[in-house]
Amino acid sequence: MSSVTGTFAAAHRFPMAMRGHPDLPRPSGRRCLAGAAAGLALLGACKQPPASRVHADPAAAARGLDAIRSAGCAACHEIPGVDWPRGRTGPSLRGFDDVGLIAGELPNTPANLAAFVRNAPLAKAGSTMPAMPLTSAEARDVAAYLHAIDDE
Repeated sequence: MSSVTGTFAAAHRFPMAMRGHPDLPRPSGRRCLAGAAAGLALLGACKQPPASRVHADPAAAARGLDAIRSAGCAACHEIPGVDWPRGRTGPSLRGFDDVGLIAGELPNTPANLAAFVRNAPLAKAGSTMPAMPLTSAEARDVAAYLHAIDDE
């Protein structure tokens, strides 16, 4: 058992009245601060900052919008830049760049998003989104468009 873990466990194992007893280990300030800093670092790693994480190439984003229209993605999703149709079967893709996880599971990176939009069942088992008729290049362009939505 590490000294930080042991100190923490000992301090929390006894009733409040016994915590000041001279025979019990006392957490040192340095150990407590180190543990608190580690805990805060872990919490900070849970979600990326709200600013845009991906800066997409404008030409790729424009091609992505064309691919979205050609593949019919708006039949299931509400997508900024596509006026009709405005599907509601799948989630709205407004503000997609701010989404931390794709389909609640995959980190929202351009590579993960391209793989997901091209073949969602392969990228995430159990996905109800079908594989889409997109080439690898088109899927990368779609990912660029979805990440560029908030940058406009």
